[in-house]
Amino acid sequence: MTIQQVSIFLENKPETLSELTDVLAKNNINMRALSLADASDFGIARIIVDNPDEVAEVLKANDYIVKSTKVIAIEIPDESGSLNKILKLLAENGRNLEYMYGFTGKKTNTACMIIRCTDNDATVEILQKANIHLINQEELVNI
Repeated sequence: MTIQQVSIFLENKPETLSELTDVLAKNNINMRALSLADASDFGIARIIVDNPDEVAEVLKANDYIVKSTKVIAIEIPDESGSLNKILKLLAENGRNLEYMYGFTGKKTNTACMIIRCTDNDATVEILQKANIHLINQEELVNI
C-alpha cells in the first residue's frame, strides 16, 4: 500500500519556492507535507496532497517539471521512541531508506511518516506483518 508523492524540480534561487506556493494557493491546493532537497543549481520539492494526479496536471500547466513517486505513509504514536522502533524493524529486515519526512495531522497523539525505500513492496509487507498502520491515499483527506 503506497501513496503518490509529487516531486517538483525548482531552480535554486530565492523566489522559486514562493512562486510554487503561489500556484498552489491560487488553485486551492493544500499540502499535507513538504520536503525540500537542494543541490547547487536546482532543488526538489516533494509534496503530499489529497489529489496528486490533479495537482501534477496543474503544475505541468504552469510549466513545472513534475514527477510522481510511490512512497509509503505510516502512522506512528507521537511519543519518544516510536520512530526508532520502526527504523530498527526496517534495518533488521535489510530495508534501506532513501529519504524520510514527517508531518502531523488533525488526530492527536499520532504522527505520519513518509518513507521511500529501495523496495516499497517488500517494505510494505514487513510493516504490515508488524501491524504498523499504513495510510492509503483516501485516508489522507481525514488526517
